[in-house]
Amino acid sequence: MVVERTSVGLDVHARSVRAAVLDTVTGELIERMVSPVTERVVAFVDEVAAGHGTVLVTYEAGPTGYGLARALQAAGHGCQVAAPSKLLRPAGDRVKTDRRDAVLLARLARNEDIVAVTIPTVAQESARDLVRAREDTRTTLMSARHRLSKLLLRHGYVYDGDAWTGRHDAWLRRIRKEQLVPGSGTLTAFDDAYDAVCHTLSRRDRLDRDIAALAADCEFTATTRRLGCLRGISTTTGFALAVEIGDWQRLTGATIGAYLGLVPSESSSGGSRVLGGITKTGNSHARRLLIEAAWHHKPEYRPGKTMHDRWALAPAAAAARGDAGNRRLHRRWQVMTAHHKRHTVANTAIARELAGWCWSLAVMDD
Repeated sequence: MVVERTSVGLDVHARSVRAAVLDTVTGELIERMVSPVTERVVAFVDEVAAGHGTVLVTYEAGPTGYGLARALQAAGHGCQVAAPSKLLRPAGDRVKTDRRDAVLLARLARNEDIVAVTIPTVAQESARDLVRAREDTRTTLMSARHRLSKLLLRHGYVYDGDAWTGRHDAWLRRIRKEQLVPGSGTLTAFDDAYDAVCHTLSRRDRLDRDIAALAADCEFTATTRRLGCLRGISTTTGFALAVEIGDWQRLTGATIGAYLGLVPSESSSGGSRVLGGITKTGNSHARRLLIEAAWHHKPEYRPGKTMHDRWALAPAAAAARGDAGNRRLHRRWQVMTAHHKRHTVANTAIARELAGWCWSLAVMDD
């Protein structure tokens, strides 16, 4: 328990900051409204430290980001960013205000009951912004494609083949030219939806090029290339996993599945034990990437040119490790298929094990 420093809880918003200062020696509680400007907050903490000794500042992770935490650390103060989902709130507490939140953070920090998130550097946060922009664009592209295809479906036009290929694009243009009535509202709606698909697709391709360029020369390059030794993990996927998880050393092969929400939920009491669906906690972006990558391990494993090219960029030990992981995960797919497991359940189990293989590659020395 902390007994020789002051605990400062901050409830941070875009236009206001509520502060609660708890002196762990005297028990004195000071509450204050502070300007949201970072320099003003740092000056306030400087003032508290001058009168109450060393401080530990705590605020919740949220849309205000990590700039305040980095500024406080640069000023020589201890600062931690709490994971909101892990805060211990009284079950019967039905009143939530900025003041009570700040006091709660100060008290939890004093009792060392805060589960802190990793504070990224400026470079790490910049890379994370890039991969999340690509993820947002992927979601937008999927929605735009659905709107276009469902517009045509309502009018009885169904493409029989692989969608969103060159042939499919030619079919779309032919439908527009030969079937849709000139000057009609349907034609206008088609043009708008088609333009949205093309524009979003160009955005996605541009972001892919930017990610590939950054992944070739940055602090995440080595990890990205080692992760690429596994099937289903391209440069874009490997870079996103490396950026989203960040410090792999804080995890283990046994805990990374739980960290990403890939383990079953459980509700047990007394002699009963009930397992449910996966918890879906943690980083949803990384979890989705692993779920998608797991599907690539179902077909027969035959390393081709793409896989050999990825192995050539990584250390020999990582390539061997990746090959072993690919063979193991494909065998697991075969076993689950033989036991008639539902393919979605089997794929989630493969993704959970794939997370462990990713961890073993990420922490491997070059």
